[in-house]
Amino acid sequence: MELLEPQLNFSPSGVIEPSDWGLILAEGPDAGSFLQGQLTNDVLLLPVGQSRFSGYCSAKGRLLASFIALKLSSEKYLMVCHQNLIAATVKRLSMFVLRAKVKLTDASSDFQTLAYLGQAATDVSPALHAAPPWHVSQQAESYFIQLHPAKSASGSLARVLQISPNNTSNATPLKPESVKPISIQDWQMAEVLSGISMVQSQTSEAFVPQMLNYESVEGVSFKKGCYPGQEVVARSQFRGTLKRRAFIVSCNEPMQVGQEVFSSDDAEQACGMISSAAKLELEGSQQAQWWGIASLQLSAMQNPLHLGQAGGAAMQPYALPYPLLEDI
Repeated sequence: MELLEPQLNFSPSGVIEPSDWGLILAEGPDAGSFLQGQLTNDVLLLPVGQSRFSGYCSAKGRLLASFIALKLSSEKYLMVCHQNLIAATVKRLSMFVLRAKVKLTDASSDFQTLAYLGQAATDVSPALHAAPPWHVSQQAESYFIQLHPAKSASGSLARVLQISPNNTSNATPLKPESVKPISIQDWQMAEVLSGISMVQSQTSEAFVPQMLNYESVEGVSFKKGCYPGQEVVARSQFRGTLKRRAFIVSCNEPMQVGQEVFSSDDAEQACGMISSAAKLELEGSQQAQWWGIASLQLSAMQNPLHLGQAGGAAMQPYALPYPLLEDI
């Protein structure tokens, strides 16, 4: 099924401190080797000062959380994830530390995280101009991470994440006065239009990484050693059994993360789930439009899709802003 690209006149520029994101710190001599045995991506060989996207799975291969992992040193890693997953994730990871010399803590209050969008993202770190996603530039003690851009009718909107220590006098100025603030709706909309959905508490254990296209955005390594759920993830990729993928969707009714999606040909069994959602206020209209990312059964894509139930509000799927890695 050939899908159209979202034709949205969406081009905000500015900065926000996203309150729904937080940070986990893994620190100690064994931090790298410990995370290497837990995450879906290779973080042990990650150069200092660089980042990688990664998932954290259960033994059944279901994503418990997802991270943007930043290597501060050989013994210190920061992991950006959804705030509502931090407590449970720190607790679960700590259960497997055993004799490893590593400590995991919620470091959200020790750092400031800023998200830049559009022209502001392009201007904030010239060193990232044309850099690939997940690449990092450093200015003093601040790290600037290039995220996947958002795609709209106006073109690609850059997205950059800045992480800076709160208690340092050497960090570059945070939230410069010349940069206008953007709304949380704009930032969430840009996340949706990037096609990459971070795991939230409502979707924890709902998806195998490929159901959110993580292998297509450099979030899974098929060459590294073992990690929880590796056999399930590898089998899904190498045996051609991928039956669900994530797509951008729109709807005229409110969408919520964790909400089910139904196909018109099956009123009983859901064919997908909303993994990210954003509200878009349409200029000149009193009606808002909702956009999201939904993990959908490929077999259901030929039929009309509905939100919440078979007779629910109609949904429209759209093409992704990046190519999918084919089954192997």
